[in-house]
Amino acid sequence: MTGILATGQKKLMLFSGRAHPELARQVARELGVELAPTRAFDFANGEIYVRFEESVRGCDAFVLQSHTAPINQWIMEQLIMVDALKRASAKRITVIMPFYGYARQDKKHRGREPISARLMADLFKQAGADRLMAIDLHTDQIQGYFDGPVDHLWAMPLLVKYIRENIDISRMTIVSPDAGRVKVADKWSDKLGAPIAIVHKRRDINVANQVSVHEIVGDIRGRVCVLVDDMIDTAGTICAAAEALYENGAAEVIIVSTHAVFSGPAIDRLKNSRVSQVIVTDTLPLAEEQRFDKLTVLSVAPIVARAISEVFEDGSVTSMFEGDA
Repeated sequence: MTGILATGQKKLMLFSGRAHPELARQVARELGVELAPTRAFDFANGEIYVRFEESVRGCDAFVLQSHTAPINQWIMEQLIMVDALKRASAKRITVIMPFYGYARQDKKHRGREPISARLMADLFKQAGADRLMAIDLHTDQIQGYFDGPVDHLWAMPLLVKYIRENIDISRMTIVSPDAGRVKVADKWSDKLGAPIAIVHKRRDINVANQVSVHEIVGDIRGRVCVLVDDMIDTAGTICAAAEALYENGAAEVIIVSTHAVFSGPAIDRLKNSRVSQVIVTDTLPLAEEQRFDKLTVLSVAPIVARAISEVFEDGSVTSMFEGDA
């Protein structure tokens, strides 16, 4: 007989960067595994060093890193981790980025601009990634930037469940903060059986860099308005939309978003706004000083853990979302 027959079984290994270790620990608990021991530190000049402290040869590696601030450091660390796994003979490498860094730069709006979301995909492919996994991409087209499988996970089932259990749906209207989020708001409307409204906004040509909200398309008077968006960065747009809803007769406004980026003045704007509740997930870490009374944080760890199990066992990730993924 020529050759050798191997009787080994597949081995799942979960690796975490330093950006959001708490989420990684929660995912590990959901999976019933321990995080692979990893040594990582920064040199004096800012260079990153990573070494895995046990063999990864032949394993199915899942590398989880949240692209939070300082975003370039954590993206680079994840790239280095992928390169280390490739050179250590991991069989398959899945990059898990709950929040896909640079996702908003998904196309050219003007000449001489980059398409940085595409560059991100190219970097991970070149580093050695076989598969990408992300939650609520800014636009669906980003899936086409990576030359390989992309698992687009949805936080909507988690968020919809919370809304359904805590808010009177008969008084609810789902609101898109701008025209770009109408498709997402429409899916929310289908899931909850609630009507939809749209905040129509237009730039004031006489004032630079100023957005003026002019009107609300849809009936929101006396209703509980649920503003849905994929991310809250500085919170300027979402707070302006909420204020417009109140001025047009909304009884209550609740903000729901997957990614709590919370840059710059975001916390102060949300705290001082008239919104009654802000509901987000933990795709990005939140420091203690970024938490406030109105904030509710839901964990995506069960979603990520189940997706990892489906990929590892050659199952169906799409079935997790009833065809919506």
